[in-house]
Amino acid sequence: MTDDQDWERRVAALWDAFDDHGPADFVARMAELAAERPGDALAEYELASALDSTGDEARAAEHYERAFAAGLPAGRRRPATIQYASTLRNLGRFEESVALLTAEREAGSDELDGAVAAFLALALTSAGRERQAVGVALGALAPHLPRYRRSLANYARELL
Repeated sequence: MTDDQDWERRVAALWDAFDDHGPADFVARMAELAAERPGDALAEYELASALDSTGDEARAAEHYERAFAAGLPAGRRRPATIQYASTLRNLGRFEESVALLTAEREAGSDELDGAVAAFLALALTSAGRERQAVGVALGALAPHLPRYRRSLANYARELL
């Protein structure tokens, strides 16, 4: 096992034990792991996620920004973007959240498309753009319906 694999295994084990720790203890443990890899994009991302998951969005935003600046690998960039955009929304930075998620939605497609749409709908609602939010949500839902798929997709487009 490489050092990177061992570190990622220990990070995953800590996340698996999330409910066994209080917020401060969890963040402290993640900070210890992150300190093993100073300036590393994944370490910054994991620490941001820990802070975010324990309600410290302001500090989480700083670490997400550092993770992006350090060059997150492709497999982590999209989840980090979703999480960071959610954090921005929670910090009242609605339009930044909308912009990030809109760009992410247009950047490509994968298994996280539904999450992008859901968080974009939340950001749009927070920004006072409820009509667009409903359009995004219905557009994301339409492909999963056994009937009325085409009709719902058309209605969704009208709302955007």
